[in-house]
Amino acid sequence: MIILVINSGSSSLKYQVREGDDVLAQGLIESIGEEWVPDHAAAIEHFDTELAVILQGKTIDAVGHRVVHGGERFGEPVLITPEIIRAIERLNPLAPLHNPANVLGIRAVAQKWPGIPQVAVFDTAFHRTLPERAWRYAVPDELYTKHGIRRYGFHGTSHDYVTRKAAEFLGTPRENFNAVIAHLGNGASVTAVRGGRSIDTSMGFTPLEGLVMGTRSGDIDPSILLFLAREGYSPEDLDTLLNRESGLRGLAGTNDMRSVEKAADGGDKAAQLALEIAAYRLAKYVGGYHVAVGGAHALVFTAGIGENSSSFRSLVAGQLTALGIELDPDLNELRGSSARVVSTAGSAMPVLVVPTDEEGAIAEATAATVGAAAAAGS
Repeated sequence: MIILVINSGSSSLKYQVREGDDVLAQGLIESIGEEWVPDHAAAIEHFDTELAVILQGKTIDAVGHRVVHGGERFGEPVLITPEIIRAIERLNPLAPLHNPANVLGIRAVAQKWPGIPQVAVFDTAFHRTLPERAWRYAVPDELYTKHGIRRYGFHGTSHDYVTRKAAEFLGTPRENFNAVIAHLGNGASVTAVRGGRSIDTSMGFTPLEGLVMGTRSGDIDPSILLFLAREGYSPEDLDTLLNRESGLRGLAGTNDMRSVEKAADGGDKAAQLALEIAAYRLAKYVGGYHVAVGGAHALVFTAGIGENSSSFRSLVAGQLTALGIELDPDLNELRGSSARVVSTAGSAMPVLVVPTDEEGAIAEATAATVGAAAAAGS
């Protein structure tokens, strides 16, 4: 089955075409909204010509969409219908920068290929298994019942995929697998996995909560926002400050981890401090989630920074010696495209690097959902 995977943003559209494990084509269309590519439908036209050459007469069988927010309704991928589109749009207030753009991509595909089945794969779905003690905030109940304020969690597609791959790598049945999964990229989150399911995660009502990220602050005292509001900061100012000007960028002047590490190696004190803060924050979560899962069987690093920055992994692990975690310096420096152990034989738990593949996971979920729908209708 040939699957087109689409990740639609407000001004960009990322795509990948897969047949099984093979990637046939991929690309990124940017500057949507400008004259040369006025909308998402035009973005699809830009890569349709390329697809025709690559597919050589073959056709796309289904389209899988990354949809950021599934709210409380969606706990698994679903075949897209007009009612599903309306349901996704009703979640727009929870993800105003993402869900509307996701729907634009869905509508553009329906316009271009009206007969092709489409599947929505939700970034929040993996975290629908959080117990209420983990997803509730200690605020008046009305804020939840009226406004839906609760912990939702994000990066779920990646966390789900990496959980499965890590369990397989260790030869542990998923239903018996306990782990702490650290998805570290420009956006970063960590998830507590018990019995193969998410039971807690660092991102909350929005992707802003939790770890120090590229441009996001992560955890911060809410009173700081009240203080800044009284000092004249508008809601828009605060949103920009916390989501786009904080994190590594706020501490070190750049959100590129490679640049921060290079500056730190050169003696830049601000860069060194930024790395220490980010590593310390993650180490605290790892310790807490180790307790939450009743003893992790593994600590797993994934995504851009998690997979490629041996120095940051080392910095984090150096603060987890109380858990008996010990990295092997030589293994930690090795690079690879498959799952691997980077800890010593004497480490109290294995530390793994497991490459994520969100597009592959979306394609797999899309094929399964379309197949199940066809079987049910036959």
